[in-house]
Amino acid sequence: EVQLVESGVGLVQAGGSLRRSCLGSAFTFDVAWVIGWFRQPPGKGREGRSCITTYVGSTNYADSAKGRFTISIDNNKNTVFLKLDSLKPEDTAVYYCAATFGTQQVVGLSEVAFDYWGQGTQVTVSL
Repeated sequence: EVQLVESGVGLVQAGGSLRRSCLGSAFTFDVAWVIGWFRQPPGKGREGRSCITTYVGSTNYADSAKGRFTISIDNNKNTVFLKLDSLKPEDTAVYYCAATFGTQQVVGLSEVAFDYWGQGTQVTVSL
């Protein structure tokens, strides 16, 4: 069964950085998968941040994520990363990893396009 497990430090001061990891199981990232990162601020819906194709390694970012968020992949370890820089209190949210099988990039970063989801981890940015 496909499983995604997120991990990373949950607390950081404004202006700081952290990294999220997404470890996949029951499949390898050497074949055609698209892995995405989403976040859900308190009281709001889930919004896409970035995604990456596992075979080619092409990336896509939401406009508001460009410049501060960076997605990367280690295919040998079946792990996708999301680096968050220059963090603001507004970045506080539950961050999710998601996956879907296919070669076509999910340009619109719609949650509907993804079939498998991690349980999410909290990121809190303090003043």
